[in-house]
Amino acid sequence: MAKKKQATTQDFSKYIRWFWMLFTGGVLLVILIFLLASWGAFGEMPDHTVLENPKTHLATEIISSDGKTLGKFYLNDNRTPVGYDELPQNLIDALVATEDARFHEHSGIDARGTIRAAVFLGTKGGASTISQQLAKQLFHRREKANIIEKLSQKIREWIIAIRLERQYTKEEIIAQYFNIYDFGNNADGIRSAAAIYFNKEPGELDMKESAMLVGMFKNSSLYNPRRNPIGVKNRRNVVFHQLEYYDYISETVKDSLQKTELDLRYTPQSHRDGIATYFRGYLDGFMKDWIKKNPKPDGTNYNLYNDGLKIYTTIDSRMQRYAEAAVQQHMPRLQAEFFNQNTPKRNPTAPFLELDREEIKALMKRSMRQGERWRILKKAGKSDAEIEASFDKPTKMTVFKWEDGKPSEVDTIMKPMDSMRYYKSFLKPGMMSMDPLTGHVKAWVGGMNYRHFQYDMVKQGKRQIGSTFKPLVYTAAIDQLHYSPCDEFPDTPFCIEKDKHGNPEEWCPKNSGGDNDYGGTRTLKNALANSVNTITARLIDKVGPQPVVDLAKNLGIESEILAVPSIALGTPDISVYEMVGAYAAFANKGVYTKPVMVTTIEDKNGTILYQFKPVTRDVLNEETAYVAVQLMEGVTHGGSGTRLRHKYATSRPEYKEIITGYPYGFTNPIAGKTGTTQNQSDGWFMGMVPNLVTGVWVGAEDRAAHFRSIVYGQGASMALPIWGLYMKSCYADETLNISKEAFEKPANLSINVDCSKASETIDDDPGDDIPDDLGGF
Repeated sequence: MAKKKQATTQDFSKYIRWFWMLFTGGVLLVILIFLLASWGAFGEMPDHTVLENPKTHLATEIISSDGKTLGKFYLNDNRTPVGYDELPQNLIDALVATEDARFHEHSGIDARGTIRAAVFLGTKGGASTISQQLAKQLFHRREKANIIEKLSQKIREWIIAIRLERQYTKEEIIAQYFNIYDFGNNADGIRSAAAIYFNKEPGELDMKESAMLVGMFKNSSLYNPRRNPIGVKNRRNVVFHQLEYYDYISETVKDSLQKTELDLRYTPQSHRDGIATYFRGYLDGFMKDWIKKNPKPDGTNYNLYNDGLKIYTTIDSRMQRYAEAAVQQHMPRLQAEFFNQNTPKRNPTAPFLELDREEIKALMKRSMRQGERWRILKKAGKSDAEIEASFDKPTKMTVFKWEDGKPSEVDTIMKPMDSMRYYKSFLKPGMMSMDPLTGHVKAWVGGMNYRHFQYDMVKQGKRQIGSTFKPLVYTAAIDQLHYSPCDEFPDTPFCIEKDKHGNPEEWCPKNSGGDNDYGGTRTLKNALANSVNTITARLIDKVGPQPVVDLAKNLGIESEILAVPSIALGTPDISVYEMVGAYAAFANKGVYTKPVMVTTIEDKNGTILYQFKPVTRDVLNEETAYVAVQLMEGVTHGGSGTRLRHKYATSRPEYKEIITGYPYGFTNPIAGKTGTTQNQSDGWFMGMVPNLVTGVWVGAEDRAAHFRSIVYGQGASMALPIWGLYMKSCYADETLNISKEAFEKPANLSINVDCSKASETIDDDPGDDIPDDLGGF
C-alpha cells in the first residue's frame, strides 16, 4: 500500500515538473518571439528616431487673415494635425468608450481583452487597444494574407504599442490616432474630417457629430456617410450605446441622440472646389517658385504637398465669400441676357460679332491648337490631322452651365469643337480687393468656376482697360500743370497731329455720342465723370504720353504701354491686379504699396521660413493724390457710377421692360471709374473708399464675343453691379470696419476742388445714363 502511494506521488511530481518546464519554456518562447520581433526578425521595426518622428504626409495649409483654412495643397494625404487640447471632450469620450474602455489603465496591451478575445475567438469583441491601432496605422496599415503573417504583425503591433506608450503621453497617443486616420473623401485626420463632413473645426463638433466620426474608425470605407448613410447612422448609434454603457451619457440622452439624423454639411476639399480657388491656383505657382529659391538647411527642397507647411495669407475669408457671392449673383443674369441676344436667329455667327465665317473658322482653329486637348493628344503621338479629326467626333463630357442662378454641371455628348464654341459664349469676371495702406489683398476672384474656367483673370489675364486709364492722364496733368478739377475746357472736336508725341498719324478721337456729342465747356471733374474723350485727348496733348507711361510704371503697372496719345482712352492691355495696385496709391495719399498676398510661411513645427517685407514708394504728392480722388468721386455723383447712389427706377416707356432699379443706395464717399472698351468687349469698374480698393472686369474669352449694345455692354452694366453687391455685403458685416468716411484732406490744400460754382455741361448721352436691366442684382 505504501509502495503504491509512493509511486503515485512520484508520478504526480513528474507531471508537475513537466508542467513547469512547459510553462517556463512557453514563457521563454514568448519572450524569445518578442525579442526576435523587436530585433526585426519578423519584419522591419521602427527605431527610437522613427517613433519620435513618424513619417506621415502632412498637407500644406492655406490660412486666411481671419484664421480660417482657405484650402490645402496635398497629393494623397489631406492631413493637418491638431493638438489634444483642440479636441472636444465628447470626441475623446466617444473614442475611449467605443474603442478602448481601459485605455487609461493599460500600458499598450489590454491583458483582459486579449484573454477574452483568445477564449471566445473574438466573438465577444477584439482586444486591439488605441495604442495598437495607432501602431498599425503608423507602421503596418496593410493586412497580411495568412495566419502566420497576421500573427507576426500582431506581435509587432504589441511591441510598437508598448514603445509608443513609453514614448508618448496618453493624450498625445489619442491626438496622433485622430490625426492619422483616413476618414474617406480626402478627409485625412480629424481636422479634415470635421471640415469636410460638417464644415467645422474639431473643437466645434457636437456629440452626435463626434459619435459619427468615431463610428467610422470601424471601417471608413464601409461606413462612408455619403455612400452608406443608413449603415453609418446605425454604427453611430452603437457609439451612443457604448457612451451610455460606460456612464458618459444617460439612457435618456442616448435614446434622444439615436433618433437624430446625420445632418451632414458635406464640404469637399479639393483643388478645384471650395473658397478662393483662383487665389489658391496663383498661390501654387508662388509657392513652387519660393521653394526653388529657399531650400531646407540640409540642402533638399521643401515638398509643398507633404511637408505640412502653413501659409498665412492676406485674404479675408469673409470678404472672399462676399466677393464670390456677388459674382454668382450677377453673372447668371448677365449671361442669360447675352444668350438671349445671341440666339442663332438673332445672330447667325453667335456668339461672335463682326466676324465672317472664315474668320471664325480661323479663330477656332487657333484656339484648338492652344487648348489642353491638343497638348495631351500631341504628347500621345497623334498627328495634327488625327487631332483635328477628333474635335469633330461626339464625345461624352461634362459641361458647365448656370442653373437657377447657381453653377452646375451637365453630362452630355458633344463634339469638342462645339464645346469650345459653347464655352466661348460665356462672359467671365475678374475681381480683386485690397487695403491700400498695407497692400493686403482681401479678396481674389479670377473667374466664376475654377473646375471649368481655370484661366485666372486677376493676374494672368490682361485686357484692354478703356476709360479706367483716364484718371492716370488727369493725374499727370494735375501733377505737372497744377490743374484743378474745376478748370474748364471746351467740349469740341480735337485732333493731335501726325508725328506729335510720336503719333504715327493724325488722331481725332470722338466722344461716345458721335459727331453730335459736343458743345459748351466742361470742368475736368465733369469731363472725367462722363468719360469725355476729347478733353482727355487735350490733356495728354499738353503733358505728353511719356509722362503718363512713367506714372503708370511708378504705380506698379508692368504691362507694356506704348508712349502714344491713344493710350489716353485706355488702349493698353492690363490686369486687374495691376489696376487695383495703381488705384490704391490714390487712396493711400500718393504712396504705391505693392499688393501682398502672403505674409508668413512656417514649417510644421511653427518655425518661420518667410516673412514679407512691404514694398512701397512715393509716386505722387499728397495733394495731387487727393485731387485725383476728388475727380473720381465725381464719377459716382454725376457720371456712370451714379447708380451706386440711389435706388433708381424710371418711367421712360422705352426702357420699362429692362428697368429693375438699383439696390445699392450708398451715401458715403466713393471714388471710382467705369471703363468700356471698343465694341463693348470689356467692362470695368474701379471703385474705392479710404481703406478698400476693388477692381472688377467682365468680358468674354474672345473680344469678338460681346454685347451689341452699350446699354448692356458698358462697364456700368457688366462690372459695376458686382462691386456694388460686394460692398453692400462688406458694409453689412460691421466686423470688417470698411470705411464710410471721407478721404482725408491734406492740411495745406492749394488746389480748388469745390466746383459748385463752376459751369457744367449736362450729359444727355443715354449710353452712360440708362440704367441697365441688371441693376437690381
